[in-house]
Amino acid sequence: MERDILLSLILPAYNEEHRLPECMEKVAGFVASHQEPIEVILVENGSKDRTYELGLEYAKKYPWLTVLREQKSGKGNAVRRGMLEAHGQYRMFADVDFSMPIDEVDHFIPPALEGYQVAIGSREVKGAVRYNEPATRHFTGRVFNLIVRILLSLPNIHDTQCGFKSFSAEAAERLFSVQKIDGWAFDAEVLFIAKKFGYKIIEVPVQWYYDGNSKINVIQDSLKMFRELLQIRKNYRQGLYR
Repeated sequence: MERDILLSLILPAYNEEHRLPECMEKVAGFVASHQEPIEVILVENGSKDRTYELGLEYAKKYPWLTVLREQKSGKGNAVRRGMLEAHGQYRMFADVDFSMPIDEVDHFIPPALEGYQVAIGSREVKGAVRYNEPATRHFTGRVFNLIVRILLSLPNIHDTQCGFKSFSAEAAERLFSVQKIDGWAFDAEVLFIAKKFGYKIIEVPVQWYYDGNSKINVIQDSLKMFRELLQIRKNYRQGLYR
C-alpha cells in the first residue's frame, strides 16, 4: 500500500505559526485536485511558537497530513527526517511560504515528469521566471552558486539553492541516509552526493516569487554556508558518504 502513494510532500517548519494557515489552505487545494494518493509530512523542528500544536490541529482535519516533531533544529535535519519516513514513489521538499506556486509541483510528477532520480527546481534555466527579487539579492545568490559549483564540482547545475527538490524513493532513501549537514547548505550536499553516486540531476524551470520575510540572513548565513561547503569536502575525504 505504501508504494501506492505517488508523492510525499515534505514541509520543514521552524516558527511557521503565522504562515501555516495559508500554507495548509494551498496544500489542501492541491491534494484535492489530484486523484493519485498524496501524503504531506510537516516536520516541525525546534520552533518556539505554536507551529507543532497548530500542525496537529490540521492533522485532525486532513487524513493525508502527518506531523513530526524533531527537537534538533536545522532545515537539513528536518528534511532528512521527512524523506526517510516518507512512503511516496516521489519525495519532494518545499518551503512553507511556497515562493514557488504549489501548482508548479505538477511539473515534478507524472505525467509531466517521471522516471527520474533527482529533479530540482531552478530559477536560472530557460523557462524560469523570478518575480520581485532585489538585484543585490540575486547577485549574492549567483555568487554563492558559483562558489558551490566550484567547491563541490557541480559545474552544470545552475541553481543549487532553490527550496524545491524532488527525488525518487530509491534515491531519497540512499542519499538522505548518508547526508550530514543540518544547516542551509544541506541541499548542496545532497546534490554533491547524488553526483558521486552517479545520479542524473534534472533542473526544472519554475516561477519563483521573492519573499521579503525570508529567514535567511544574507551575510551571516552565507558565511555559515561557506563553512558547511568546506565541511562537505572534508566529509567526502573522510569517506562519510559511502
